[in-house]
Amino acid sequence: MKLLHLDSSILGENSVSRAVSAAVEKQLRLAHPGLEVTYRDLVADPLPHLTLPALADTTLVDEFLASDIVLIGAGMYNFSLPSQLKAWIDRVLIAGKTFKYGPNGAEGLATGKRVIVALARGGVYGGESPAASIEHAETYLKVVFGFVGVTDVEFIIAEGIAYGPDQRQAALDAALKAAGEVRALARAA
Repeated sequence: MKLLHLDSSILGENSVSRAVSAAVEKQLRLAHPGLEVTYRDLVADPLPHLTLPALADTTLVDEFLASDIVLIGAGMYNFSLPSQLKAWIDRVLIAGKTFKYGPNGAEGLATGKRVIVALARGGVYGGESPAASIEHAETYLKVVFGFVGVTDVEFIIAEGIAYGPDQRQAALDAALKAAGEVRALARAA
């Protein structure tokens, strides 16, 4: 089984999403001792903005397609996801590789994968929050992965982390508890 683990928070050691994604990876390693892990820190090793010549490099899309599980640590910046993660997404949404157009429109080609997203948000955007309509990280990622055929997308969300140290700790604790409960088995490819 292959895991592709991406982190995109600029906060380094202070990142809630990095802490949660690391806990999920640990849980998956315990469940699958032979798990092959490819780790990419999209901040330490950033991808430049997409250019036409960059489309010729299939390294990242091939890495994505070869994975059984994709684990993403992401913060929500300015109501959306980090640009570092967007640069990665631009390299894996490739016509003919991860999706194709046919008589009925777009068809995802990256089926059979599992995606787990550790998402940290400074505010509260979930449920019946008045700010729910301006949340564009979780919703965007659901669309992106659905577009390429991934139907098994899970979110572990820590929100309200900018509301003070007590709320931050409570959100982190809840997310770490959820990370420890991630089901062990990936869907069959």
